[in-house]
Amino acid sequence: MAERRKDNKRRVLKEGEYQRSNGSYEYKWRDRFGKRHSVYAKTLEELREKEQAITRDTLEGLTVELNALTINDMFYRWQKIKRGLKENTFQNYQYMYMKFVAPRFGKIRLSDLRRSDVRAFYNSIIDNGDMKVSTLDSVHTILHQVLGLAVEDEYLRFNPADGALKELKRSMGRSEKTRRALTVQEQQLFEKFLAESPEYNRWQPVFTTMLWTGMRVGEVTGLRWCDVDFEEKTISINHTLVNFSKGKTNGGNRFAINTPKTQAGTRVIPMLPIVENALLLEKSHQEKAGQTCRAVIDGYTDFIFINRFGDAQHQGTLNKALKRIIHDCNLEVLANNPDDNPPVLLPDFSNHTLRHTFATRMCEANLNIKAMQNILGHKDIETTMDIYVDASADLTQKEMINLANYFNQPLHFNNEAYDSYDQFTTKSQKDA
Repeated sequence: MAERRKDNKRRVLKEGEYQRSNGSYEYKWRDRFGKRHSVYAKTLEELREKEQAITRDTLEGLTVELNALTINDMFYRWQKIKRGLKENTFQNYQYMYMKFVAPRFGKIRLSDLRRSDVRAFYNSIIDNGDMKVSTLDSVHTILHQVLGLAVEDEYLRFNPADGALKELKRSMGRSEKTRRALTVQEQQLFEKFLAESPEYNRWQPVFTTMLWTGMRVGEVTGLRWCDVDFEEKTISINHTLVNFSKGKTNGGNRFAINTPKTQAGTRVIPMLPIVENALLLEKSHQEKAGQTCRAVIDGYTDFIFINRFGDAQHQGTLNKALKRIIHDCNLEVLANNPDDNPPVLLPDFSNHTLRHTFATRMCEANLNIKAMQNILGHKDIETTMDIYVDASADLTQKEMINLANYFNQPLHFNNEAYDSYDQFTTKSQKDA
C-alpha cells in the first residue's frame, strides 16, 4: 500500500492537497465538466476551510469562485433545483444542452458573456447545419432558463438570451405564425379521403378520434378501452403516453405514462356519435385481424390504438402517416381536377393541427368558452380565448353577410365556402 503524502509537520494530506515548496498549501480539483481548479492557503487549517466551502458550493450547484462562474456551472445548479417538468421533457432539455451548449459555449464565464455572444452562438448552429431553426427552440428554452437563473441570483443584470431567437428568425425572413386549423373544406376532403381510400382507411379511426375530440396526441395514443364509457357516451382522460429517445446505444425510444399536461387536463369529455363509430370501427378492424394489445407501460395496458405488432402507437408514426396521406390525397385531387377549376388541397399539417381544428370548429359553432376550456383541458381561459379570437377573425366575412342580410343589403362575396360551412355547422349541432 502506497504511503500517504504528508506535510513538513508530518500531517497526512488528503487527496488533492499539496504543500508547496514555500510552505504554503494548495488544493486541486476538477469540476463535473473536467475543468481544473486550485485554491491556495498559508496554513493547512485555512486550506481545509476553503475545501469545505468548495464542497458546500458544489452541493448547491456552484463549483468555482464567482468571478470564474461559467454558463455550465449555472446549468449544473439549474439541474439541481429545477422542478415541475415531465421526465421526458427534462431529459430532452439536458440532452440538448450537453450536446450543443456545454462543449464550447457553456464554458464562457458569466462575467464575460454579452448579448452578441448568444446571437453569434445561435447563428453558428444554423450556419453549420447542426439543426433547423425550429429545433433551436429547445436549445433556446433551456439556455434562457439557465441564464434567467443567473439573473435571479444576481450574477447577471439581464438575460443575454432575451429576444435572441426571435431576432434570428426575423433575420431569416421567418416570423412566429399562429398554428392554422384546417378549413371546413380541407377537413371534409381529409375525412372523405380516409373513408374512401383502401390504402389509408385503416388510419380513419385514430385520426377521426383526434379530429372530433380535440385530445392531445399523447392522450389519444394512451387511451384505453376502460377509459371509454359507451353507455354514458363519455371519454375519461386521466393520463398521457409519452416517448423519448434513450439514444442509439440504450435502445432507441422508450414509452412512459405521465399525468396530463396540466391539472385541467384530467377531465371527462362527451363522446360524439362520429367518435363512437370510429372506436367501434377500430375494434372491428382489430378483431378481424386478430390483433390484441401486448404493450404494458408503467402498469397500463389494453390501449385502443395499436400497431400491427400490438404495441401502442407512436406519435412519430402518426405524423409520418399524415405526410403520406396528405401527399397521396393531393395527387388524387390534382389528377381528377380540370385545369380551369382551382382545387381544394390539404396543407402540410401535423397531429396537433387536428386538435386546433376541433377547437376552431367549436368556436364556429358558438360553443360556450368555458365549455371549450373544459373539453380541451386548457389550464388558462386565455389559451382558449386566443383560439376563439383567431377563429372568429376567419368568420368575419360570414358575419358581415349575415349582417347585410338582416338589413336586406346585398354583398358581393363568393358564398360557396360558406354554404359548405353552413352544412357543416348544422350537422355538428345535430350531432352534439
